[in-house]
Amino acid sequence: MSNPRLTRILSTRDRVQDTLSAHRNELVALLSRYVDQGKGILQPHNLIDELESIIGDDDARKKSLSDGPFGEILKSAMEAIVIPPFVALAVRPRQGVWEYVRVNVYELSVEQLTVSEYLCFKEELVDGTSSDPFRLELDFEPFNANVPRPSRSSSIGNGVQFLNRHLSSVMFRNKDCLEPLLDFLRVHKYKGHPLMLNDRIQSISRLQSQLSKAEDHISKLPEETPFSEFEYSIQGMGFEKGWGDTAGRVLEMMYLLSDILQAPDPSSLEKFLGMVPMVFNVVILSPHGYFGQANVLGLPDTGGQVVYILDQVRALETEMLMRIKRQGLDITPRILIVTRLIPDAKGTTCNQRLERVSGTEHTHILRVPFRSDKGILRKWISRFDIWPYLESYAQDAASEIIGELQGVPDFIIGNYSDGNLVASLMAHRMGVTQCTIAHALEKTKYPDSDIYWKDFDNKYHFSCQFTADLIAMNNADFIITSTYQEIAGTKNTVGQYESHGAFTLPGLYRVVHGIDVFDPKFNIVSPGADMTIYFPFTEKAKRLTALHGSIEEMLYSPEQTDEHVGTLSDRSKPILFSMARLDKVKNISGLVEMYGKNTKLRELVNLVVIAGNIDVNKSKDREEISEIEKMHGLIKNYKLEGQFRWITAQTNRARNGELYRYIADTKGAFAQPAFYEAFGLTVVEAMTCGLPTFATLHGGPAEIIEHGVSGFHIDPYHPEQAGNIMAEFFQRCKEDPNHWNKVSDSGLQRIYERYTWKIYSERLMTLAGVYGFWKYVSKLERRETRRYLEMFYILK
Repeated sequence: MSNPRLTRILSTRDRVQDTLSAHRNELVALLSRYVDQGKGILQPHNLIDELESIIGDDDARKKSLSDGPFGEILKSAMEAIVIPPFVALAVRPRQGVWEYVRVNVYELSVEQLTVSEYLCFKEELVDGTSSDPFRLELDFEPFNANVPRPSRSSSIGNGVQFLNRHLSSVMFRNKDCLEPLLDFLRVHKYKGHPLMLNDRIQSISRLQSQLSKAEDHISKLPEETPFSEFEYSIQGMGFEKGWGDTAGRVLEMMYLLSDILQAPDPSSLEKFLGMVPMVFNVVILSPHGYFGQANVLGLPDTGGQVVYILDQVRALETEMLMRIKRQGLDITPRILIVTRLIPDAKGTTCNQRLERVSGTEHTHILRVPFRSDKGILRKWISRFDIWPYLESYAQDAASEIIGELQGVPDFIIGNYSDGNLVASLMAHRMGVTQCTIAHALEKTKYPDSDIYWKDFDNKYHFSCQFTADLIAMNNADFIITSTYQEIAGTKNTVGQYESHGAFTLPGLYRVVHGIDVFDPKFNIVSPGADMTIYFPFTEKAKRLTALHGSIEEMLYSPEQTDEHVGTLSDRSKPILFSMARLDKVKNISGLVEMYGKNTKLRELVNLVVIAGNIDVNKSKDREEISEIEKMHGLIKNYKLEGQFRWITAQTNRARNGELYRYIADTKGAFAQPAFYEAFGLTVVEAMTCGLPTFATLHGGPAEIIEHGVSGFHIDPYHPEQAGNIMAEFFQRCKEDPNHWNKVSDSGLQRIYERYTWKIYSERLMTLAGVYGFWKYVSKLERRETRRYLEMFYILK
């Protein structure tokens, strides 16, 4: 038997060079095709299309090029920069890992590039060759050198599990590392009153001996014995309120701590920290748009994020109350949703300072106005135009929060770019744990919006937004996303956060290490739908049948109004339904065009969409106006009358829930055709109501749906194929009605397993505890990063 040989793993440069040596003619022909297209950026499909053209029907070329090392490189290239005679490739061997190479097509030479060199070369597309060696470069990597992180791409988004494994491993190897845990429990207080431990316990050995005594004493009591009956005795041993409301719960927590002190393991550590009382006052920031509980959905910049937060706080308050009760504490929690006060509120409550959230007891919307040197801003402004107001808003809001809570909160959650920037400004000054939720990072929604930022800036101000995102990502203690794809994309697409790892805004600054998707601050916590509103169509006793009259009128009334246009002449057909904002990314007009072109689909189903305004005169949103005009053109061009209904945005959530179920009664389906969707809350809502769902494979819905099982993936960039998938489904259902039931049932099962607000709120509270603890015991204040961010922020 021969001895195994160690072989060197070839770099991307080496593999390109080897292929160039072995297949000189083919590679020159391919690279020349790229160069012949002139100066610009080539996308992955451009690279592969040219490769396939070179190969043709030649099996030998296919084997050596497409299936060989160079083919692998091209298939993992996310973009190519062409500036003749050079072609530079950004190669992504796996999610979160990047390499850069540049080929001189005339000299047939290959060089490996650093991130900085690649971005500098890319900038030549805009600025030409620059002789300025002093460009502002941002590099956060040195500040995170000592932060432990996983190395496998499959571990991305499981930050808390990794931290718990790391921390328990350190504790196991070095018992001195248990001291910070003791310190944490000793200093843990609420309004000056100690929780967990008092001054009678000063050392680990003392803690262990007193735990043993307390366990022995409490174990003799019935499990349901109230804490008050043995409070005095264990207080004398060094234990305060916070361990539990009954003997059984106190014992469970003490056993967990004893196990951690003797032999730490990740699951025990996470469970224990999840039971420690840490979070009583929460602030959730969402400044832009019309944030209210009624008559706001469908207004500009007002959609899924408002629904998300209102559902989030209801579940979060329930979870907090349950935990506080189980902890044996008499504390009233508070949750404040901090948003903008808009004096000209358009018939909404957005001009009220304080508003209790329905369905809660201790959660309020706190509105603070935008102000400038000219006074309070009275009217709504676009989320893209609010950046000049956020600094003073952060200061004003902080004062209002402290006044309302009579102190600082325990936990701050930012939402979207504006809310995350304000959360960063607040959290650092207050010394509070900060969580970031992006919802949607605009950088990936608008291709090349970084390199050509100047073309976008007058309209969208992306230079401000991308800077705010970068600050918030690096300032946050932890980040939660709804899906893995938000962080690290797929094999063939770059994740929203991953796209911020390295990019350039030519003439402004260059980011060589922005955010590392392997950072353990990333966690996937998927939301759900409000199950009091969205529930299966089969639950007849809960159905809102009183709304069926208004739903039928909305769908079928022949009258054309400013609320709905188009008619459905054949009511026996199933309904293909979609509901979203009317903008380019949501691609409702793309769905309508796809339907118009697909004769088979038009024969099988009616199409109903709820989206934006119908009348251009009623919209002030630039994108929406363009889409309204396009929609009217599609209705006319494809002669959709009798098969299509367009309804304006609907804000009645209860009726929307029943509408999903009504459409399920018709054996219809839901379609979500966005070019990119960070999560896909409407997908979850539809599936929760039992509607088979077709949703974009670009973004979160690709993870929510198991293709062909609990729904179907569609590619909005290939509308003909998407239309055929839908037509095939409805044809099969026509032939076998049980097929519809099977997909419906599988969708519901998927929701119950992964996408509920109960699961979400439990996880979020545990994360807040674990990261608060981790921040304390590791002294991981990221102070150096924050000072760097402060300097960058001031330099802006």
